[in-house]
Amino acid sequence: MTRFEWALLVLLSLLWGGSFFFVELVLDGLAPVTVVLGRVGLAAFALLVLVRLRGRSMPAEPKVWLAFFVMGALNNAVPFTLIVWGQTHIDSGLAAILNATTPLFTVLLAPMVTRGEPLGGYRLAGVLLGLCGVAVLVGPEVLNELGGQALAQLAVLLAAVSYACAGHYGRRLTAMEPMVAAAGMLTASTLWTLPFALVLESPWDARPGLGVWAALLALALLSTAAAYPIYFRVLRSAGPTNLLLVTFLIPLSALGLGTAFLGERPGWDSLAGMALIFAGLAAVDGRLLRRCPFVRHHTIPASRKRAISSGSRSSISCRTSSVCWPRRGGGRR
Repeated sequence: MTRFEWALLVLLSLLWGGSFFFVELVLDGLAPVTVVLGRVGLAAFALLVLVRLRGRSMPAEPKVWLAFFVMGALNNAVPFTLIVWGQTHIDSGLAAILNATTPLFTVLLAPMVTRGEPLGGYRLAGVLLGLCGVAVLVGPEVLNELGGQALAQLAVLLAAVSYACAGHYGRRLTAMEPMVAAAGMLTASTLWTLPFALVLESPWDARPGLGVWAALLALALLSTAAAYPIYFRVLRSAGPTNLLLVTFLIPLSALGLGTAFLGERPGWDSLAGMALIFAGLAAVDGRLLRRCPFVRHHTIPASRKRAISSGSRSSISCRTSSVCWPRRGGGRR
């Protein structure tokens, strides 16, 4: 990734880093599915207003809205509900560790859905290093809870799998403006969530306090409406595996904010976790390894380069459409 893409990823981690904290606050006054409905509904409304103010219009093609609904289920409705429900039974630190398995699932899925992101040894090693770093950073004692609330932990893991699937599927929406793609996805997520909240939880009976409303607004406007245009921007330029490395950066962002504003002092375990995460990110990024004289580098044959170049040219026509559908054989757009 470029430096600008890394900067966007750090910004995204700051926006998403507060979501676990905001969810804990909102759950004091609202039921889980209602929390998800409030989050995606308020965020969708904010983005639709911004799209309108910028003179843009939402697409009307049925195939585009089909992609919005699939993406809304994979990236919002299903994982948000699973994580919020899981956090009613397990600690947010353990939820963050389980959520950090998302890049691992993304890497494992990549060879099955696209030829553009092969499962390389350095990439897989980097993801495993990053996952270990998150576990050390959050606190190894949190892992003692593993198995205690198995269903809640499984729910968060399934959310990570859903995020990974969304990262690959979301390439169909990268041809359109990121804000429009985010607005469409969140609108579809709202329509997915609304009937479940109305039937299962009767949100009209809730009496949340002012603090709950403030946390819900922050969750919707900062962790969702402001975050998802950046999500689609990085997805378009860097791909799903690089994008979902953000789950490693989220605990780092929380540590940095605590150090900067709360006067916290990181201990040895925090420093060790940071070192593992940075080593994992460096392995996935690959630039430092390519400069290392002790690492053996593999060259791409000229015939393979010509095939890649030909495949890239054949995919240009896809960019003129609002949705990019995969070609046979699982190739990239």
